[in-house]
Amino acid sequence: MADAPLLETRGITVRFGGHVAVRDVSISVGPGVVTGLIGPNGAGKTTLFNTITGLQRPTSGSVFLDGRDVTRLAPYKRARMGLARTFQRLELFVSLSVRDNLRVAGDIHNANGRHRIDVDAETDRLLELTGLTDVAHRDVADIPTGRARVVEVARALMAGPRVLLLDEPASGQTEQETEEFAALLGELAAGGLAICLVEHDIPLVMKICSTIHVLDYGAVLASGVPDEIRNDPAVINAYIGTEEEAV
Repeated sequence: MADAPLLETRGITVRFGGHVAVRDVSISVGPGVVTGLIGPNGAGKTTLFNTITGLQRPTSGSVFLDGRDVTRLAPYKRARMGLARTFQRLELFVSLSVRDNLRVAGDIHNANGRHRIDVDAETDRLLELTGLTDVAHRDVADIPTGRARVVEVARALMAGPRVLLLDEPASGQTEQETEEFAALLGELAAGGLAICLVEHDIPLVMKICSTIHVLDYGAVLASGVPDEIRNDPAVINAYIGTEEEAV
């Protein structure tokens, strides 16, 4: 029997005036797997993330975390329940070192969370886990964008989340960095974390995601395993194109 999803959206619709940014979207994200959320720019992916985390109130529909309706909960309360995210635009303290970025997140967690952590020990563990030990002493402003993306993931992990939302985390990464990042996500999922990934790197999505949801014009165009999505005519026409076109 499959594990129950840790995150669900049910019929989420978001309107901005006369514009419908998200239309009746229902997806689920289970523990121990990476779930993909893809689609063209403007399809509503980030708006859906904002709704899940509480930064955007839905016009209709509901968000559930571990079976609990959190639609009206404040973002910090959702975070306390184990929800964390990264952003499409890097949100880091660029004048601080990589280590201090993680330590700040740990201090905030201890000030607001219910379960205190040993900040120094957890920082060392996550630096090792994410492959950032070699740049731990360097200011974030002085490291490549691809590594800074990993810093943001490591910082999100300082709170010990159960559900992690990643918004274009591979943007700016080299091919080697993307390979290492794929391995990291696989390791995190194997540890039981529920991961939802918004990403335009289609080969990465196809490689690491168990289930993929495709958004187009704010609505779910298709959902399925990678092979189903890769060969879906509607998805090919709307977003990923044919293999020859991709080459």
